[in-house]
Amino acid sequence: MKTYIYFIRHAISPFTLDNEQYRGLSEQGKLDSRQVADLLKNEGIDVIVSSTFARAIDTVRPLADILGKEIVQYEELAERAIASIKNEIAEVDLLRGIERSFVDIDYCMLEGETTRQAQQRSIPIINKLIIENKGKKIAIGTHGNIMTIILNYFEKNYGYEFWAQTSKPDIYKLEFEEMDLKHVERLWKS
Repeated sequence: MKTYIYFIRHAISPFTLDNEQYRGLSEQGKLDSRQVADLLKNEGIDVIVSSTFARAIDTVRPLADILGKEIVQYEELAERAIASIKNEIAEVDLLRGIERSFVDIDYCMLEGETTRQAQQRSIPIINKLIIENKGKKIAIGTHGNIMTIILNYFEKNYGYEFWAQTSKPDIYKLEFEEMDLKHVERLWKS
């Protein structure tokens, strides 16, 4: 029996250093979230889940509204901070840190979270969702880094290069047979 997960990476959200959990979508992000809903409204989605971060919730909210579904939130699906979110870090250093974290899953920058730690908190939720919703379709409001980390757990080819080419928003349809990832298809055409 096949179970499907639709990873919906959040739409554009203006970055601010001290507002990681609560920052919402830009005007373009709001428009894109409605396009996400239009694209997925006929997929037969049974369950909608999200990270607790506002930008992920706001991206799946139009879909939840159209389908009349509740958004179930999990803190364990929050974005992974590779480094401290209290101090500004040069983008080049941040990108190097993210790249290294997919080669060495125990690496993180000061006050960050490793790939292994992020998998240890997120994969039990993904497994629970698959088991509890066997044969169904699950939409998950997510983030680029944690989405890639979860994909990497099931298939090691998903790493920095994959993460770097994703867009905001983005949609990936994952097909599982039992707990085995069989196929990934990108649905968002940016």
